[in-house]
Amino acid sequence: MMSRRTRRVEETFKEELSEIIQRELKDPRVGFVTITEVKVSPDLRKARVYVSMLGTEEEAEATLAGMESAKSYMRLRLGKHLRMKVLPEIEFVRERTAEEAVELEKLLKKTREEDGEGDR
Repeated sequence: MMSRRTRRVEETFKEELSEIIQRELKDPRVGFVTITEVKVSPDLRKARVYVSMLGTEEEAEATLAGMESAKSYMRLRLGKHLRMKVLPEIEFVRERTAEEAVELEKLLKKTREEDGEGDR
């Protein structure tokens, strides 16, 4: 069971990282990014940050590379906002749920069209 402190750290991380990415990162590789979820280890030493992004596969890879290169800056900024003895290490994980939903919708539409044409 997750402690209240862990849930608060996750929510605060999500909010603060979103602000930092939107307002402070100047890396042109970092495009439109949404933090969908943050999972912190029970000992609060690691934070897995799930991100969703728009664009092609190449743009998404460039965005992740830009975020990786700015990781130390983001931790520094987080340290100024959070009062913790040890700030968790950040790991970015690409969330593909939105992309998969779009692909599934395309497949369903194609199937419906094919079924409609077969009835004629």
